[in-house]
Parts: sequence; structure tokens; C-alpha cells
Amino acid sequence: MKKSLSVTVALLIISMFLLSACAGEDSSGDSNGKSITLYSPETPDLSKELAKKFEEVNGIKVNVDYAGTNVLVNKMMAEKGNPQADVWYGGGGLLPFEASIDKGIMEPYIPESAEDWEVVEDGIKLKHEDDYYVGTEMFVLGFAYNTELVSEEEAPKTWDDLLDPKWEGKIQFPNPAASGTSTLMVLSYMMENGEEAGWEYFQKLNDQANSVPDSGSGPTKAAAMGEAHIAIGFDFMAYEHQNNGETVDFIVPDKTPILVNPATLIKDGPNPEGGKKFMDFMLTEDAQEILASWYHIPINPDVESETPLSLDNIKDHAVDLDIDWVNENYDRIRDEWDTKIQ
Repeated sequence: MKKSLSVTVALLIISMFLLSACAGEDSSGDSNGKSITLYSPETPDLSKELAKKFEEVNGIKVNVDYAGTNVLVNKMMAEKGNPQADVWYGGGGLLPFEASIDKGIMEPYIPESAEDWEVVEDGIKLKHEDDYYVGTEMFVLGFAYNTELVSEEEAPKTWDDLLDPKWEGKIQFPNPAASGTSTLMVLSYMMENGEEAGWEYFQKLNDQANSVPDSGSGPTKAAAMGEAHIAIGFDFMAYEHQNNGETVDFIVPDKTPILVNPATLIKDGPNPEGGKKFMDFMLTEDAQEILASWYHIPINPDVESETPLSLDNIKDHAVDLDIDWVNENYDRIRDEWDTKIQ
């Protein structure tokens, strides 16, 4: 009996020791003893690089779940009540975040380093007025051009320049019915010029194009390969190709959409404190230097851009986007594209 009791006690002590050791191991990198999960549609290698650096700095493991923006938003909607992720980063700019404010999938949180930012500065919305997201970097919509086919002097400088007859059959832009990048182009023009003039403009632009692919990055790739002279896309797309040795450069139009690409805390995520730490991290020099190395324009003024573009030299080009109008008309304009543009 005594022998049986002593064995039982010994087993209990060993079990308690093992449980304690496991608990200590789980919590070594995080006061909550948890990892965090990041939802991101951005380039997987970029997201993984950010995650690795965060783990290195904070000791908290990051699980990266990559998918397209619409897929991730639908996933977060399906997971309401039992969220599986803590942070959503990126979506080709702020429009998907704005459209998700009323979906109940985002939690207000602004890193301390961004608390004093103006909501809108120089026509660029930097964060949400009710703290539902914060910008992490800047994207500029403009013109990529093949430098072997087009000189810098003759490259278009305004949106109206794209209608010059010399560009007939030499332009590509993404399909606005499929690409958020191109939907932004259409909505921005219509806000400035009205819908009637907008549809007239885009019928003429469509007639200039040799292809209108669904992919937002497809036209820039086509310009880099010489399949188009001019392509409409975001700045970093052109600079990535340029860094790979391809003959492409980028023009910032006289007036054009300039957007932040945000991050947000997912409502009721499993590790909110870890999620907040990741949000804080995204504005640090460590994270901003990674974004800059991928040719994104850093929002942290202490980090230098690795492209010719910076917040200081692009802000005068920004059009003042009416975000409420964009949200109200986004789906309708996309749906009307195929019926109005022949």
C-alpha cells in the first residue's frame, strides 16, 4: 500500500513538473503564452519576412495565412463569433478596409506612435477617424513605361495624356470589374469629372488598350516585357521589375490617387495583446525598412524610401478622395463597367 502510494505521489510530482515546464516553454515569448495569426493578401515572401522579424524582436511566433483580399474578408465574416486570426494587414490600399468597417470584423486600435497623426494630411487619409485601421505604407497609382520603347520626355504625365493617338494599341490597364487597383482609377476620375464624363473617358481609354487583363499587376509586367508601352498600376510594381533588371520606370501623374495600405486588429481575435504588438511593430523602423526593401513607400519618416518616391515628393500629386462616395459607389461602378464599356 505504501509502495503504491509513493509511486502515485512520484508520478504526480513528475506530471506537475512536466506541465510547468511546458507552460514555461509556451509563454517564453509572450505574456499570454500564445502565438498570433496574420491574415495578409500581400506578397507571401514579404509577409513572412515581416513575421520573422517580429518573432525575432518580440519572441512571439506569427502564423501567416495568405489569400486574396476578398477571400480573407469573407473568411473573417464566416469566423465572426470565433475569430481565428489577430491582425489583417494589406489589401492594395485602404478601400477594402473602409468597406469592412460595418462588417463587425475589425477592432479599433491605433499604435501610440500614430496617435498624433492627422486623419487626413495633404489629401491623403493616413488612418481611420474612429481608429479602425492605421496606414503602414503609401501606394501611388500611376504609369509604368518601357524605357526602351518610350523616353521619359514623351511618357504621359496626366490621365488625359493617355488619350493621345500615339498611344493607340500601346496601353494596358487592369479590368475595373475584377481589379481593385483599376476600380480606384475609375472612381477617382469620376469624382473629379463626373460620371458622364468618366464613362466617356474610359470608353476612349479602352479603345487605346491592346489588352485589359484582370490582374492588377499584369499590365506593369506587360510593359516590362515590351508587350505594352504604357501600363497603369501601383508604383512598387514598376520598381520591383526595375530592380530585376527589366527596362521599366514609373511616372507619378499630375493628380492621382495616393493611398495608405493599412493594418487592423481583428475583432475578438484569440490574442489581442499580441495583435496590438504586431500593429505597433508595423510602424517601427524594423518593419518599415522591410517594406522599403520591397519598394513600398515607408510611412515612418525616419526610414528612407528605396525608390525615388517619398511622402514629401508625392503629396502634392494626391487627389482628395471622397471615401464615403467611394464606398457608396464602389460595387455599382464595378458592376456597370462591362455593360457601359464596349
